[in-house]
Amino acid sequence: MTTAASAQKRPPRWIRIERRSAWLFVLPALVLFLVFRFGPSLAGVSLSLMDYEITGALSWKGFDNFSRLFSSPVFWRALSVTSIYVVFSVPLALVLSTVMALSVRRAFKGARFFRSIFFLPVITSLVLAGSVFKWIFATDGPWAKLMAPLGLGESWLGNPALVMPAIIVVGIWSRFGYGMMILIAALQDVPRELEEAALMDGAGPWARFRYVVLPTIKPALFFLAVLETTAAFQVFDAIYVMTGGGPASASYSLVFMLYDQTIRYSNYGMGAAVGVVLLVLSLAVAVVQRLVVGRQS
Repeated sequence: MTTAASAQKRPPRWIRIERRSAWLFVLPALVLFLVFRFGPSLAGVSLSLMDYEITGALSWKGFDNFSRLFSSPVFWRALSVTSIYVVFSVPLALVLSTVMALSVRRAFKGARFFRSIFFLPVITSLVLAGSVFKWIFATDGPWAKLMAPLGLGESWLGNPALVMPAIIVVGIWSRFGYGMMILIAALQDVPRELEEAALMDGAGPWARFRYVVLPTIKPALFFLAVLETTAAFQVFDAIYVMTGGGPASASYSLVFMLYDQTIRYSNYGMGAAVGVVLLVLSLAVAVVQRLVVGRQS
């Protein structure tokens, strides 16, 4: 009886063959993903515990690289700059993406044109865009002339107090189009009947967004928040082109410190330690976002 019952519970032979075939089909991609995704991460963690020379010689250092890193004022300055960028750029990018998605989600004459224009910065080289914005924020650039009546008619990239707002503007400009397209897709799932019913009940735009639209797009917003946060922690291109980490290290980010330690100073162990800190920070913020936002999605 037991043998007969277990035989009945087993799936048919053709299903078992299909499952094995599926595993064989997925296995090469899975191996490549593990090797090229987790392999470098594990190598970076290992390198952060060693002293690596350009000749290839390795010597064990333990947590010495992290000890030197945490005792360096340069690291804390870079962490402060990166934190400021993340705290301001991520919420502003999400808000702008949401506003733009709501503006062009309906089919109207010229909707595709505006969507294309808003998405264009995403496919524009940030190195090229950084060169253009470097001219825009220069002393004789259009932004300085526009802000002159407010007493801010100077190079924002040369002022330690104004350089981070300029970098944040460029970062948001380069990313909001991607979030807009994802949210446009999420907005297609919002029940049109609920919106019309709320409108008939006298609900205003904010009430309709809060009680009808927002609950539907929360999973997409959480996904975007994680992506935007990860990208913000890795800010480098715009800083490298526009300021080089200056003035007075006012835009010196953690990734710029990683670049300096590995490329300029050939201090690979210290650079790997900075990379590990970035990894831990990104994972920690993602977990917090999951606890705060993800459970409500």
